[in-house]
Formats: sequence, structure tokens, C-alpha cells
Amino acid sequence: MMGKMPTVQKFEDLEVWQEARQVVKLVYALTAKFPKQETFGLASQMQRAAISVMSNIAEGFERGSNAEFIQFLYMARGSCGELRSQCYVALDLGYASSSEIDEVYQRCQRLSRRLQALIEYLKKSNIKGQKFHEDRAIYRIEPPATDEPETIQPET
Repeated sequence: MMGKMPTVQKFEDLEVWQEARQVVKLVYALTAKFPKQETFGLASQMQRAAISVMSNIAEGFERGSNAEFIQFLYMARGSCGELRSQCYVALDLGYASSSEIDEVYQRCQRLSRRLQALIEYLKKSNIKGQKFHEDRAIYRIEPPATDEPETIQPET
């Protein structure tokens, strides 16, 4: 039996945004340990990619239509992919341990799946977005199908 669908009134209510916020904190903690010469290099790129995920979710939500929201969710997914790719660079250069990198990588992978689930929900939804209704849209987001998380390995 399903419970009542949660009402999402602001982007902060979205679990994907909350998860993206946690990823930002993880990335900042991780990159703080990088060599000083990477402050404006890889560390900055990883921080910007993480912030981009969070920001695109918020901006898309505030746009007021599902079509625009979906577009921004795709950009957020792209930034998740960018951040996962940058994890390989940090690992290969020895800037962090496998377990530290793996935590960020797996969180990004999970977040990417959840963003895709939200995109699919919005595509199928009859709700067009707040531009088209006085009331805010009601979103019910199903968790993605569970599958074995992928881990990254250093290049040998």
C-alpha cells in the first residue's frame, strides 16, 4: 500500500538536491587534502563539478516547467559524470586513497541513478510544472532499482 505522495514545494525538499549537497561536502573535504599546486587545478574542477550538480537541480526546479527542469537534471547528471571521471584522475595521481575516492564515486553514481529516475518520472507525469498551475507540482520519486555499485580501481 502506498502512502501519501510528498509535496515538494521548494528545491530543498528534493532528496536529490539533499544528496548533491552531501556530495559537495565530501568533495571539499577530499580536495582539502590535495597538494597545494592543485588548488586551482583538479581540486577546483572537482569542487565546481560537485557544485554544478547541486546548482542545476535548484535552477531547473525554479524554472517552473517540467521540460526545463528535465533539461537541468540532465546537466546535473552530466556534472555527476564529470566528477566521477575526475575521481579517476585523483586516484591515478595518488591524491587520495581508493576508499576516499570510492566514497565520492559511489555517491555520485547513486545520485546519477536517482536523477535519471526523477527525469523518467517527470517525462511520464501529467504535471507540466508551476508555470502552468497555481499550485506547486507534487512529485513522488521512486528509488532507483538497486544494483551492485561500481568501484573504481587505480590504473596498473
